[in-house]
Amino acid sequence: MQFLKTLFWIVLTVILVLWAKANWAVVPLKLWGGLIADVRLPLLIVFGFLIGWLPTLIIYRAKLWSLRRRFEPIERNAAPSVPAMAVAPAPTTVSNAADERVARDSEAWPTATP
Repeated sequence: MQFLKTLFWIVLTVILVLWAKANWAVVPLKLWGGLIADVRLPLLIVFGFLIGWLPTLIIYRAKLWSLRRRFEPIERNAAPSVPAMAVAPAPTTVSNAADERVARDSEAWPTATP
């Protein structure tokens, strides 16, 4: 799955670089007071994307921070203070005859040797 993610980002980067190279034209941008700035088209689009994306990212991160602050005390109180130790069950004794047999899982299910 990691390979597909990497491949996707590489293909997307190649497509964007080829598009930027094909559209590397100067665009006059009219500013206040009669000023005109000459900006390359791909840079103008990237800056426009960032202007729209950064406020959304800031709001998203602020909401996550707020939720974490709200839920940390609840999680801290819900967590057990001392974890319970697991106790191994005693082996079961089965009497079939005069000799007694002891059932042990480690011998019933042998582990694979390398």
